[in-house]
Amino acid sequence: MSKIGIIIQREYKSRVMKKSFLLLTFLTPLLFAALIFVPIWISTLESNNVKNIVVIDKTSSYREALKNNNKFVFTFSNQPLENYRAQIESEDKKDQPKELAAILYITDDLVKNPNAATIYSEKQVGIDLVDYIKNSLNDYVQNKKLASYNIPNLKEKIEESKTDLKIQTIKWEASGKQKEASAEVALIIGMIAAFLIYTFIMMYGSQVMSGVLQEKTSRIVEVIVSSVKPFELMMGKIIGIALVGLTQFLIWTILTLIISVIAGTFMGINLHPNAAQVAQATSTMNDSGFDIQNIFTLLSSFDFAKILVLFVIYFLFGYLLYASLFAAIGSAVDNETDIQQFSAPITLPIIFALIVAIYGAQNPDS
Repeated sequence: MSKIGIIIQREYKSRVMKKSFLLLTFLTPLLFAALIFVPIWISTLESNNVKNIVVIDKTSSYREALKNNNKFVFTFSNQPLENYRAQIESEDKKDQPKELAAILYITDDLVKNPNAATIYSEKQVGIDLVDYIKNSLNDYVQNKKLASYNIPNLKEKIEESKTDLKIQTIKWEASGKQKEASAEVALIIGMIAAFLIYTFIMMYGSQVMSGVLQEKTSRIVEVIVSSVKPFELMMGKIIGIALVGLTQFLIWTILTLIISVIAGTFMGINLHPNAAQVAQATSTMNDSGFDIQNIFTLLSSFDFAKILVLFVIYFLFGYLLYASLFAAIGSAVDNETDIQQFSAPITLPIIFALIVAIYGAQNPDS
């Protein structure tokens, strides 16, 4: 075996066999899957408690606007606001007939004064309650304004004039086939890949720098250089740590996919959609935004084998460039306190490249 190969083997084994490497390698896919599915699971959880909202309407005009549903019950009252505030601030709440989620206080005609509605509560109200009240009052005020114009069937004419365009994105492949795509999902994939490359370069580049500094301060490098050339030492160290990074990334990818498939199956997400489902998902996302089933459906239309190969290529060349610079810094400094100062000129170009990636992903042909 060549001297570079021996150094690569030493660097690879010394890092792969560490407990920290094994722990991080097998825990990180769980964290990745948790970042994807835990927010989805939380979004499906809804409280079964009905929230009671007292409405103090000084204008007596909005009883028809606020309708009860399975989540919110509105009770109209003529009592002063101070009475309810005293009840909320009182420590003894046994006399209260039911717990109040909030108090909606309307002091003026919302057509003339859109800022005349205020929500009071003891606890922080949820955004779903605020949106429901806001949308209900907006619709009611809009209908009153349209009615004030005295134009027959004005509302129906406005509704008829609205056009809901559905624009699909289709890519032509070299084989002549056409495939559904999504610019939004492509942007997300590009940004995730750029962030991962940035993370890996910083993580493993700093390992090269630390390794060079440790061998230099412990004088081990003087013994090693007596047997191998400095170029062979640096190449073996850089390539060995690069293989560690690729090994960890491949394990992360495989375990994350396995965990995602298992979690998706338990959550009822179809990970193998057909072309019709992909087209329907694209249309739905254009209409009403992102939905987790739509995202997984559209992801199936991307060539992840090609993305993975390109990711490895860009990671390797980017890592080789910056790892060489990190190794140069490690050989130039005498202690770890100087590393932060000298590594800043290298870190800034990486951050600049990440910023360029953000804008480049929005316009790939720029």
